[in-house]
Amino acid sequence: MLIYIKNGYVIDPASNHEGYFDILIEKDKIKWVKEHSAAEALNDNQKEEVVAAQIIDANGMYVMPGFIDLHVHLREPGFEHKESIRTGALAAAAGGFTSICPMPNTKPATDDAEKIELILRKASEEAVVHILPIGAVTLGQSGEQLTDVTGMANAGAVAISEDGKSVMDTALYVQGMKLAQEAGIPVFAHCEDKSLVGNGVINEGPKAKELKLPGISNAVEDIITARDILLAKETGVRLHLCHCSTKDSVKMVALAKQEDLPVTGEVCPHHFILSDEDIPSDDSNYKMNPPLRSKEDVKALIEALKNDVIDVIATDHAPHSQEEKAKSMTEAPFGIVGSETAFALTMTQLVNTGYLTPKQMVEKLSVNPAKILGIDKGCIGAGKIADLVIADPQAEYVIDKNSFYSKGKNTPFHGKKVVGRIEYTIVAGKIVYHRE
Repeated sequence: MLIYIKNGYVIDPASNHEGYFDILIEKDKIKWVKEHSAAEALNDNQKEEVVAAQIIDANGMYVMPGFIDLHVHLREPGFEHKESIRTGALAAAAGGFTSICPMPNTKPATDDAEKIELILRKASEEAVVHILPIGAVTLGQSGEQLTDVTGMANAGAVAISEDGKSVMDTALYVQGMKLAQEAGIPVFAHCEDKSLVGNGVINEGPKAKELKLPGISNAVEDIITARDILLAKETGVRLHLCHCSTKDSVKMVALAKQEDLPVTGEVCPHHFILSDEDIPSDDSNYKMNPPLRSKEDVKALIEALKNDVIDVIATDHAPHSQEEKAKSMTEAPFGIVGSETAFALTMTQLVNTGYLTPKQMVEKLSVNPAKILGIDKGCIGAGKIADLVIADPQAEYVIDKNSFYSKGKNTPFHGKKVVGRIEYTIVAGKIVYHRE
């Protein structure tokens, strides 16, 4: 099958293309990319290809390498009532993501090669996007015994993580980091000092006192961030810091980069948009981990994205049932969905306000995630796998959780007016999402 994308504004930092280009896709790969003005001078064979192709007129739209989400929770196996591989992949496609990395905190945990292979088999049958699984650091995520990191890497795990918690046994964690370094995969760190978090549910501060809810201090994140960066320096492992939320965590990322350490970081849209002051009441749609921080922290996160201290925008897509999220913050689980809103929120809050250029946005949603994983994606070039997203940067609409493909409807952004809408998502040359 041939697909011809014409008239689109291509943003492709990896190949240093930004401007009006036409693209021909043949089967699962990009056959050629030509400046739009040169498309009129196609040779006879190319003209025949265009005539035979399905044509997508991308006039007025951005054409970008498919987004890569380094941080999602697909809930399968064990919690399919919240999300499945199939529904999570559909949600990702609707958000412009062509590859997603599911975290291992399923039931049972993704903690051996057999479970990695099971996820990949299931994904090949049911997922419309590429599924790149992450394995656990310890068996059952219990923090007591290391997994077979090498075996999981050989089976297809792209990283290891204890997401949802930190490995508090530092000596054990160092061993895990060394195994990851030897296997050539990064460690994704959820930085949380379990001895400090207690029963906290929102950021420690005036809002927590106002709502009479237990708080979570910045130190909960900052202490483990510092520890993990120092351990990465010692072991040489590539360390990726998940969902950074505090001003001091991004300061530490900046210092690590100044020392040329193999450290990268991500920020989620909810953390660069909302502060704890935006929490209206005891509403669990505002409960996530790490929590919404202060306005000062939000400002620091935005500056870190702008100055390329923070490399990646990820979603931490965490679906839960409506019954669970209807409970008080003291009882409801942490997490919100994000796959279907990340692009629009980034466009609205960062690009249209001048904090990020469109090129920087694509770097953080596509190019940099591919580099961190060490995979050949995030580029629109001849011979590359045809993973692309086409979006209307001017489209205005209101986020409606009831239209989500995800089973999860738990979002604080329901009813928010945004600009920027995904029109097509193409995975390995196949249109897997087209907004009707």
